[in-house]
Amino acid sequence: MAFVLRRDAGLYGYERALRRAGFGLIAGADEAGRGACAGPLVAASVILGSTPGSQVRNLKDSKLLTALQRERCYDEIVAKAVSWSVVLIDPGDCDRLGMHVANIQALRRAVCRLEVRPDFVLTDGFGVDGLGVPALAVWKGDAVAGCVAAASVIAKVTRDRIMHAAHERWPRYRFDVHKGYCTALHQTQLDAHGPCEIHRWCFENVRRAADAAGIA
Repeated sequence: MAFVLRRDAGLYGYERALRRAGFGLIAGADEAGRGACAGPLVAASVILGSTPGSQVRNLKDSKLLTALQRERCYDEIVAKAVSWSVVLIDPGDCDRLGMHVANIQALRRAVCRLEVRPDFVLTDGFGVDGLGVPALAVWKGDAVAGCVAAASVIAKVTRDRIMHAAHERWPRYRFDVHKGYCTALHQTQLDAHGPCEIHRWCFENVRRAADAAGIA
C-alpha cells in the first residue's frame, strides 16, 4: 500500500489518508516510561472517531503539553474515543524481558486489548508484529498522528498518576517530581538511599547505587 501525505496535512492527516485507502478504524499506540529507571512501562492504544466532532481539542504530543493540558486531553479522549486501552509492564518484567522487548510487548498488548478491532495500526517509532492487521511505525508518531498522540496522552497521564502514588509510599525519592526518570535529583536520592522495589535493575545506575548501598 502506498499513499502520499502532504506536509501540511496536520495531526489527523495519517488517519484521513488511511481512510481514503479503505481502512475505517485506525488505532494509535504509544508508551510512556521506556527511559525511566523506576516505575512501570505503560503503553496505550486509542481509536479516535472519523468525524470532526470526535477530534480532541489542542491535542499534540504529550511531552509538549502541560500536566493540566494532558489531564484535560485525557478526559476528552476517554469520552470521545471509539475504543482505548492501557497496559502496564511492571519493573520486574522490564528487568526480565529487557526494555526493547518489554516495549514491543506492551504496545502489542495495548492494541490487542482494544474492545474494537482496528483495521490499521500506527505505532510510535517501533514496528510491532503479531497484531493481525496492517501496521506502520511512524517516526515521532506522537507529533504527527492524532491517534498516536492520543495514545501518548493516555500512557503519560496513567504513568504520572502511578508515580505520584509511588511518591506517597517512598517520598524520599521524589517520584512526584522526576517520575522515575534519570535526573540529577533522582540520582542523588538513589545514591543516598539505594534502590527501592520499583527501581529497574536493568539500568546500570540502579545496580551501581545498589552495590554502593550493599543491597544484593
